[in-house]
Amino acid sequence: MEFNELIQDRFSCRALSDREIPREALNRILEAARVAPTAVNKQPFKIWAVESPEARAKLAETTNYTFGAGVFLVVGGKYEDAWVRQYDGRNFADVDASIVATYIMLAIHNEGLRSTWVGHFDAPKMKEFFPQMADYDLIAIFPVGYATEKGVPSPRHAQRKNVAELVEIL
Repeated sequence: MEFNELIQDRFSCRALSDREIPREALNRILEAARVAPTAVNKQPFKIWAVESPEARAKLAETTNYTFGAGVFLVVGGKYEDAWVRQYDGRNFADVDASIVATYIMLAIHNEGLRSTWVGHFDAPKMKEFFPQMADYDLIAIFPVGYATEKGVPSPRHAQRKNVAELVEIL
């Protein structure tokens, strides 16, 4: 799919099937994340693919927003590994993890799968259930699956400000 078509077509899908996702598709999504740009190429992020029934049940205890998916990708940034801007001490771990998450979101759609960026979850509980996430700032969960017939864009999806409201030419 051509990029401009992809970004116009993508939407937050909140009705997913837990039908098995081809491993090749998941691998391409993870490869997109791997090549995402990060500040000074520090790559201070980690992705956890939550696939087993036990792990999915634990994840479901941290959020109500699983939308029927059978696979979840959790993205976190690690502050200790990130580039820090010298002028003001700004740490870029969350920025880098967000860039990676955006690549994941677009790659999911490119594969013919659907998802939404879930930010509403209990991160401390997630870290309790999954100790390997403890050292990371968890920024997103992506439930991944095929859209069901109810998986359509929200009425809010098309509500966008015009460019003049968002961009100021200096």
